[in-house]
Amino acid sequence: MPSPLLPPGLLLAGYLLGSLPCGWLAARLLAGIDIREEGSGSTGATNVLRVLGKGPALAVFLLDVLKGTAAVLLAREVLGGAGWQGTELDGWVVGAGLAALAGHIWPVWLGWRGGKAVATGLGMLLGLAWPVGLACLGLFLTVLSVSRIVSLSSMVAAVGLPLLMLGWFPGHGGFRPAYLALAVLTTVLVLWRHRANLQRLLEGTEPRLGSGGSGGAAKG
Repeated sequence: MPSPLLPPGLLLAGYLLGSLPCGWLAARLLAGIDIREEGSGSTGATNVLRVLGKGPALAVFLLDVLKGTAAVLLAREVLGGAGWQGTELDGWVVGAGLAALAGHIWPVWLGWRGGKAVATGLGMLLGLAWPVGLACLGLFLTVLSVSRIVSLSSMVAAVGLPLLMLGWFPGHGGFRPAYLALAVLTTVLVLWRHRANLQRLLEGTEPRLGSGGSGGAAKG
């Protein structure tokens, strides 16, 4: 019988992976500053781009993506190897991904103040269903190329996620309730984390990339 202690341990591992403060560490090591006191206050890659430049931002983005992917793949590998399967396995793997998102948004190391979970969410999707993750990334980049507003691009990609997940099911084993629940929860979480950005969008004051404002920070 698979050990009942494994799933909670992997949820904790997912949280700790997600809570690794890559953006905060980059700002502290490279500039001696607390990134949460600069720009939008987010620890994500967009705020790092604004404060530190392209190179550090790209590194932080990739690391934040990797956190989400690693949490999912670790849970799938360990639980699958221990005999978990089917909907039970799906549920715990999704739980590990959500734990990574929670860790990124509310990191224990930084007084529960982290990023907005877009990059880590992308990594989680790439680990769970990489075609869906790539489709979300494509949607994000398409909107960004037109609008040059990171927050808007993030929210559009988040809203499209459940539909993309539903389109993925037919060719990949049929309906998977845990995956759809994850897509819906991720959408809600991203929109909630961007509620201030949404207000600025409605007011017409949300900055575009290159404008020097702080409201567009969304990745991470």
